[in-house]
Amino acid sequence: MTQEFLSGLQRCDSGNVGRVQQMLIFPSHEYPAYSAIHILNYLQRYLTLMNTSVTFISFSAGVVGAIGAAWGWQMLGGTVKALVALDGWGVPLYGTFPIHRLSHDYFTHWSSALLGSGDSRFYADPPVEHLKLWEQPDSCQGWGIQPLKNGREWRRYLTAAEFVVQLLQD
Repeated sequence: MTQEFLSGLQRCDSGNVGRVQQMLIFPSHEYPAYSAIHILNYLQRYLTLMNTSVTFISFSAGVVGAIGAAWGWQMLGGTVKALVALDGWGVPLYGTFPIHRLSHDYFTHWSSALLGSGDSRFYADPPVEHLKLWEQPDSCQGWGIQPLKNGREWRRYLTAAEFVVQLLQD
């Protein structure tokens, strides 16, 4: 499914395919994706703390591991550029780094916001199945929302893949 996710991002990535291809993919078939310790150990094996900014992209139960690993990476002296959480329903998301939530429907979007809405959000409209958000992000239409400093918010109708690619480009 992760390869499908990356392919969906690449189809929406106008001219920045290299950035998408520079991803380090945690082997969730070898270790539990919800384990922050395993993710952190994996990162330490392949990256140096001081010279690497990390953007975490996680899905479902993997959001639990990603937020813990992001905190751990930062506590060890590393830099967390952002955390992108796809359908991390029920997972509290707080940190001193930008956090972006994507949800497969409005209810998940609304109820997840009670546990930290993040710096920007996306929800599929019309709703899609949970796994489709990860497997086919370029076919999931919905609303991207970003709070503005004046108390208002920016809203744009786009695909989940376009939303993630935009985050990666920023």
